[in-house]
Amino acid sequence: ISKTKDIQMIFQNPLSSFNPRMKIVDYMWEPLRNYFKLSKKDSIPLIKKSLIDVGLDENSLEKYPHEFSGGQRITIARAVVIKPKLIVCDEITSALDVSVQKQILELLKKLQKDLGLSYLFIGHDLAVVQDISQKIVVMYMGEIVEELNAIDLKTKATHPYTKLLLSSVFEVEKI
Repeated sequence: ISKTKDIQMIFQNPLSSFNPRMKIVDYMWEPLRNYFKLSKKDSIPLIKKSLIDVGLDENSLEKYPHEFSGGQRITIARAVVIKPKLIVCDEITSALDVSVQKQILELLKKLQKDLGLSYLFIGHDLAVVQDISQKIVVMYMGEIVEELNAIDLKTKATHPYTKLLLSSVFEVEKI
């Protein structure tokens, strides 16, 4: 990764990331204008494609962020519109209910496959982190304390903090 445009960020609370006075078209145009010097008119097809890619209506351009439920898909669309190599996802599913969380994780996996993306997924819910990750790095007090393949998380974790995080994961047993 050699350029700033190759890395994008998705924050935990998307509504705090939006300027409430900006329409979706302007919010999405901003990185295209800054990185590629595209006019708004030339950006519209890219913006519409990005909205469709994340499951939003391409006719949402003139809406405001508060007109969407949550806004997570908009922030994802904005992150992918410039075709980055890496997206940093900072606790992006922590405030979502389980069904929406699952939809967002499936969307991220699809985009990863379709667009060749890599994610740095930051989270405390190890079940979610394991679902989206191939490799997991556990940090405690600002230090890396454990590094595992996601598939080995439950069976090979050794650090007490990793074990504490694992014990907080809610699992439903089948009857």
